[in-house]
Amino acid sequence: MFLLATYFVLGAIIGSFLNVCIYRLPLEMSIVSPPSHCDSCGHRLGILDMVPILSYIFLGGKCRYCHTHYSARSLLVEVLTGLLFATAGIFYLPGLPLLTVFVFFSCLIIITFIDFDHQIILDKFLLIMLVDGILFHFTYTKHSALANPYWDILWGIGVGGGLMLLIYLLSRGGMGEGDVKLSFVLGFWLGLKGVIVCLFLAFVLGGVVGVLLLASGIKKRKDPIPFGPYLCIGAYLSLLFGPYLIYYYWHFFAGV
Repeated sequence: MFLLATYFVLGAIIGSFLNVCIYRLPLEMSIVSPPSHCDSCGHRLGILDMVPILSYIFLGGKCRYCHTHYSARSLLVEVLTGLLFATAGIFYLPGLPLLTVFVFFSCLIIITFIDFDHQIILDKFLLIMLVDGILFHFTYTKHSALANPYWDILWGIGVGGGLMLLIYLLSRGGMGEGDVKLSFVLGFWLGLKGVIVCLFLAFVLGGVVGVLLLASGIKKRKDPIPFGPYLCIGAYLSLLFGPYLIYYYWHFFAGV
């Protein structure tokens, strides 16, 4: 439990940095300069203003200086990153594979929230995920129970990315280029079965949420609805729970 708690704290700290990336990078701002400050009064934030999770709670979600309310999403990202890191620690022993999964999950979080805000997926994070995936497979997949794990990776790339590319071509812009590129990278990470689970979950989740948004009037038929976040949710669930989801699907729904 102590180790999982450590992963949660580490994730919360990383989540604070991810908030900066989510806000600044789509606007082509530096993540280093200017230092963190209140967007309302411009006051530079001190250490006590930036303690992950705790500062938001004890300050009531407000700026210490001008008392302007902050978005609760900054707290959400910190808690979410902590939870994702902790769950990764359940499935992977300490070491390089676990670190690569931390980086992978961090990229998924950044891609999710930037896509929600701006309907774009930045190529730089796809490249980070790809390089990170090479490290992951070099240190982890070679010990896989699969007879030919690298063939599985190639099948994942071809099926996952190829299917999304086909949808992109047939939909004539209904599917974004970023979603296609993200699917290729996820295929590299997850392999054949994993990317199939990922895409299945993404389409189900995206379809359900899309219907709810249209039915509630929050979105209209011509409004863009980003698909990247659902791919990211599917990738997280597939990486950690894919074999269990496949087993229960065949056991309960297919009767096998």
